[in-house]
Amino acid sequence: MGTFSIWHWLIVLLIVVMVFGTKKLKNLGSDLGGAVKGFKDGMKDGTAKDDEAPAQVAQTPPAAAKSSETIDVDAKTMS
Repeated sequence: MGTFSIWHWLIVLLIVVMVFGTKKLKNLGSDLGGAVKGFKDGMKDGTAKDDEAPAQVAQTPPAAAKSSETIDVDAKTMS
């Protein structure tokens, strides 16, 4: 707990509760918990989407990638 003893931390906690109130601290805690939960869910969804992406790319036929309608951007801007 750093250089402070447990009594110093209890006094700081008491002052914080007196300044902000228990209701505001409860709302802050639930908001922080919801944000952490959302972050964890997002990380799980991100890894699931990353695993699926290579499978979808592998299913693309090579003929579709070489379409005759492909336009070279450099050639178009040069003329």
